[in-house]
Amino acid sequence: MTSPSLTPGAANFWMDQKPSESSDEPTPPAGPGLTSEEYISAYRKMLLVRRFEEKAGQLYGMGYIGGFCHLYIGQEAVVTGMMMAKRDGDQVITSYRDHGHMLATGMDPKGVMAELTGRRSGYSKGKGGSMHMFSVEKGFYGGHGIVGTPAPLGSGIAFANKYRRNDNVCLTFFGEGAANQGQVYESFNMASLWKLPVLYIIENNHYAMGTSVERASAQAKELHHRGLAFGIPGREVDGMDVAAVKAAGEEALAHVRGGNGPMILEMLTYRYRGHSMSDPAKYRTREEVQDMRQHHDPIELVHKRLTELGRPEDEMKAIDKEIRAIVNEAAQFAQDEPEPDPDELWTDVVATKG
Repeated sequence: MTSPSLTPGAANFWMDQKPSESSDEPTPPAGPGLTSEEYISAYRKMLLVRRFEEKAGQLYGMGYIGGFCHLYIGQEAVVTGMMMAKRDGDQVITSYRDHGHMLATGMDPKGVMAELTGRRSGYSKGKGGSMHMFSVEKGFYGGHGIVGTPAPLGSGIAFANKYRRNDNVCLTFFGEGAANQGQVYESFNMASLWKLPVLYIIENNHYAMGTSVERASAQAKELHHRGLAFGIPGREVDGMDVAAVKAAGEEALAHVRGGNGPMILEMLTYRYRGHSMSDPAKYRTREEVQDMRQHHDPIELVHKRLTELGRPEDEMKAIDKEIRAIVNEAAQFAQDEPEPDPDELWTDVVATKG
């Protein structure tokens, strides 16, 4: 029995997108937009995420990582650009495809990799794994495995910001599949009603767990308009272009920080790997993935712009070598560290009396 065709494919879907000309918000600038030093910084951060995820995939295949493992390869420009746009004090919360967000907020690759391998030096003492890591110091509030969960939790963090009058914004990431969840719309309603400082970022990689967005979502090409019924403006962004992400992020954060309530950014992006390590991704063609890699890769785009700005190839090769060394060191650390003591089963547990 053959599966139904998914046409048009995500590659065509992505290429067909044009920034919407809505009356509520102007179209953001795109194109180069960054200085040479900003591009170098972005290149370094995006390569760290890419090489880390590649190594995590290897360790999973070798049996060092158990449970779920959702890789972020292909989507690096989204979180990198948004971290370039945020201020110190702003918080970040996301769903299960979260390693890139951890690294982009400045969490230690050793601690992240140690948590992936279930070691005591991991960010959750080896008890949380891929989807459950946190760092209050870096303003990262998880990794959450339940689809749609970041929306109400991020709105709650934003409520605390408003209550404390601290001028911070919660950057709340979730996928296009989660955009159909009821709790997301409950969050939109409350956030708009109370003008909460929350920026909702939909990472639209087109396939959710394995179903094309066009088969699962009405008005699939306008997810950024999902908040209009609640008075929340939205914008579509080229999520494969770190400069476009940063520009849109800065403007959206200024809007939210200015007391105007929430906003939605829909990042058109693409994941190269399956939903998780157990997903063979047979719902799309190999040619589609290859086309995205060849013509829309976010890291290659930055590489090209750095070349155009006169940065030498040797410099970029040196950065890649440095990043590979950091990732290899993190992987070795994660393999050498001991597992948690069995007594850790009884720590960090909340018990209530009936």
